[in-house]
Amino acid sequence: MANKIIAAGHICLDITPLFPAEKTGAVAELLLPGTLLRMEGADVHTGGSVANTGLALRFFGAETELMGKVGDDAFGKMILDILAAHGCKSNSMVVERGGVSSYSVVLAIPGQDRIFLHAPGVNDSFCCADLDFDRIAEAKHFHFGYPPLMKKMYEHGGAELAALFRRVKELGLTTSLDMAAVDPSSEAGRQDWKEILRSVVPYVDYFLPSIEELCFMLDRERYAEWTTRGGDVTATLEIERDIRPLADELLAMGAHTLIIKCGAKGLYYRTGETEGFQKSFVPEKVCSATGAGDTCIAAFLAAITEGRSLENAVALAAAAGASCVSAYDALSGLKPLNELENMIAAGWKTQEG
Repeated sequence: MANKIIAAGHICLDITPLFPAEKTGAVAELLLPGTLLRMEGADVHTGGSVANTGLALRFFGAETELMGKVGDDAFGKMILDILAAHGCKSNSMVVERGGVSSYSVVLAIPGQDRIFLHAPGVNDSFCCADLDFDRIAEAKHFHFGYPPLMKKMYEHGGAELAALFRRVKELGLTTSLDMAAVDPSSEAGRQDWKEILRSVVPYVDYFLPSIEELCFMLDRERYAEWTTRGGDVTATLEIERDIRPLADELLAMGAHTLIIKCGAKGLYYRTGETEGFQKSFVPEKVCSATGAGDTCIAAFLAAITEGRSLENAVALAAAAGASCVSAYDALSGLKPLNELENMIAAGWKTQEG
């Protein structure tokens, strides 16, 4: 079996208007109806799990094939052109005739968490039939990202998603799954995510959600309480009180290895026998957190596929996330795994708290 990784699922075009550094303050104070804000251009890159994690995997040296879906519109052509510029000319991307490609407008206001204006486009129709299982069978690992932004993957109790992971496991691959934030007022937000996870996680070797995504899916009451704390939810999290109960529930569902992204605090990891917390590393500078979670996952998967230990792979994942935020896009700030490892060995400072 080749040492290849498949990166499948959601892909889009990310358009990030660049706010001047002095444009800080609350969103409601800046984005007032009828006003004009002078901007500094725009950063346009591919986004979504397939592009962010897939291209980062290639950067980290992993043989990677991308499997996503775009329309035959202008945004779709831009996405394919960007992938081609990264050397991904022969990957298994589906182009839907007459389809509308997915896009996100990312509002990265200095000093504020990001706001996403997202259109799912043809990601909503993505299904098992869009995947080339013959090519998947040639790989070692299968990664899928962002099912909450893909209608076929969450409707009917997540039957399509569960069927996908069962089929991939039958081919003998290891698997991983990443989630995405859910709009509570959307169709995705009305799904029974606890039941969806119950049907899928037994077929997932590495489950890598953010703590906010996970809490929303497993414990809406707890999530509502978190949001009343104000500010960055992850800043007030405690392992015993907030994180471990959710991990316990996932393990009871049949989950294997959990890597839970906890924002600037770091990464919680858990198996049936192992538990730990990797603090985030202090970045050189912070431009945008766009793609930080995806590239963090890419470093973890690249390291695990190379045969590194769980603890080492998690440390490299945290280091990749810290390097990612030093640029506006997901890739420009990344450093090779060996360089990240050297920086850690040299005493790279971790976040306090």
